[in-house]
Amino acid sequence: MSLVDVTDLTVAFGALRAVDGLSFRLEKGAALGLVGESGSGKSTVASALLGLHRGTGARVGGSIEVAGVDVQEASDEALRRLRGAKAAMVFQDPLSSLDPYYAIGDQIAEVHRVHTRVSRRAARARAVEVLERVGIPDAVRRSRSRPHEFSGGMRQRALIAMALACEPDLLIADEPTTALDVTVQAQILDLLHTLREETGMGLLLVTHDVGVAAESVDEVLVMRHGRLVEHGPAATVLASPAQAYTRELLGAVPRVDARREGVSEEAASGVCGEVVLEAAGLRREFGRGKRAFAAVDGVSLTVRRGETLGVVGESGSGKTTLGRMLVGLLPPTAGEVRHAGRVSAGVHPTVQMVFQDPVSSLNPRRSVGESIADPLRARGERDETHIRGRVTELLERVGLKAAHYDRYPHEFSGGQRQRVGIARALAADPRVIVCDEPVSALDVTTQAQVVALLGELQRELGLALVFVAHDLAVVRQVSDRVAVMRHGRVVEEGLADDVYEAPRHPYTKQLLAAVPALDPAVAAERRAGRREPAVP
Repeated sequence: MSLVDVTDLTVAFGALRAVDGLSFRLEKGAALGLVGESGSGKSTVASALLGLHRGTGARVGGSIEVAGVDVQEASDEALRRLRGAKAAMVFQDPLSSLDPYYAIGDQIAEVHRVHTRVSRRAARARAVEVLERVGIPDAVRRSRSRPHEFSGGMRQRALIAMALACEPDLLIADEPTTALDVTVQAQILDLLHTLREETGMGLLLVTHDVGVAAESVDEVLVMRHGRLVEHGPAATVLASPAQAYTRELLGAVPRVDARREGVSEEAASGVCGEVVLEAAGLRREFGRGKRAFAAVDGVSLTVRRGETLGVVGESGSGKTTLGRMLVGLLPPTAGEVRHAGRVSAGVHPTVQMVFQDPVSSLNPRRSVGESIADPLRARGERDETHIRGRVTELLERVGLKAAHYDRYPHEFSGGQRQRVGIARALAADPRVIVCDEPVSALDVTTQAQVVALLGELQRELGLALVFVAHDLAVVRQVSDRVAVMRHGRVVEEGLADDVYEAPRHPYTKQLLAAVPALDPAVAAERRAGRREPAVP
């Protein structure tokens, strides 16, 4: 009997059919990747396996059997026994899945007690045991920490520990590495692989990242518009896809081993005209006294007209703090920022920023047109007809419509909201745009569209871009030069092709080794290589 057996699954929300006639099986100990763009229905499938649509108004049809339980026919009590004990789920955002008021160990212990009826002491001991198993150092002490005291990667490990508390037969991981930097992502994927080997549990991995699937699963099921497009062994589907959509999806994946297309001779030589932005000895400290630390420590960079400087590094490397100082949103503790050779303090109109999360950077109570118009009004524009006309031009330039002026942020997809953010940055007629993780939460096809848009704007307007990201493949795709940051300092800088093809610093080599490979055989080799000691 299969661990998971799904036949003709349909899930509808009103008139929308999110899943349409999907069938698949997952055997014990195997790993299946559900891959597709945002809105393809993959997360809806994952929720259906645990009966999470019950009571929501969704209409679920077809047959779902998980670990011997008929999910469609099971009582509410039977579903509660299934969830956590036989099948557990790890969600995308650990902060929204963990109670901020309770210690991590207490939350894991509570899950264990619900399903096993053991004593509080035994449940606490089990919590420490699973935290150790997922690689949390000093697990006894850290079990008493609350979620905000953990890093993003450690919170994800804690969620996996909670899922393992009752030794489930099936682990469902819904986008478990989204927004994690490349080395932490590799650690989480390696952890899932090791746990599967050690426990024999089955793994259903939901992801929009084809590279993540290649690192982790035996079979791949590609979804689009709620339907199955292609299903087969990971090596076969990824190496020689049979369907055009799968080929399109793979074609949108940025490659860390591919040179940037369309680079001018000037850009390739590292000479792109006048220096438009310069950082000289930038340092930024947070905290006071003994608790003070330098998030950025002595960074000097130049950005020339028409070029893209990529800034890469792990979470906590200081790259976002650097980007905010370049824009003027953060004053440096020491050093200076120069625009066209002149020292500048505060926000400078010629340097604008595109933020990582367009939802938090757009006012939900104002139309996107009004948000885009802010820079125009800030520099003294008062003619409302002219303002609306200019905003309409910008909307259309970034691939949106004039009618979108009066719509609100919640009415747009993630990729569309990022286009709004780019239009707002362009409204100030900048010479430089600092992009802070602008595509980190987007699926690969939407990501490719936003990257292509930035490239078009750069070529047409002569813009300089500072592209801050943890995704090394995306950075190579867009950058002329690259600066690698670690612990607040630039450890390596040079032409993108030189840094990627012949890295000098051990840390750069370590970052590149952590990038997911689309070939499962190569992924296995890299996984084995990552077991070597990391750079201290």
